[in-house]
Amino acid sequence: MQRVETPIKDLVILEPTLFGDERGFFMETFRAEWLPEHTFVQDNHSQSVGGILRGLHYQLTKPQGKLVRVTAGEVYDVALDLRQSSATFGQWYGVLLSSANKRLLFVPPGFAHGFLAVSESVEFQYKCTHYYAPEDEHTIAWNDPDLAITWPLDAGEPILSAKDSQGQAFKDATYYA
Repeated sequence: MQRVETPIKDLVILEPTLFGDERGFFMETFRAEWLPEHTFVQDNHSQSVGGILRGLHYQLTKPQGKLVRVTAGEVYDVALDLRQSSATFGQWYGVLLSSANKRLLFVPPGFAHGFLAVSESVEFQYKCTHYYAPEDEHTIAWNDPDLAITWPLDAGEPILSAKDSQGQAFKDATYYA
């Protein structure tokens, strides 16, 4: 496994080592020693059709770190630093994750997270450091002009859930210390 640092502290890309031959491949998708300071308590799996945008979500009092990967298709994945004490507070980072590149992204607690399904169908899996708490979930508008996230929207406007279409402005959000 190779650890690739991003411009935002603590947000890292993990590139697993693949072992393959004419029969297929094998790879490790998680080892506790890769992120020893974090304990994961829940695994999630979602499926989305192309054009779906999920996010930008975060839990305020029960912040979740997420180790995310795509097992079918491709997404543009975005993490937004909401840690007021961070030198990169308010900055976002985006990366393509796919079943082809097999990259994983670790989004630490203190970030909002979202993704856009850029292929016809996507299967997205992630490990969480805290249990999902719907009463604690918040959403920042995916298209907030102050953030200016450059989503690869080749087909026009994304498809949003009712919750995601009601995301609040970054400037009005509640942040982490």
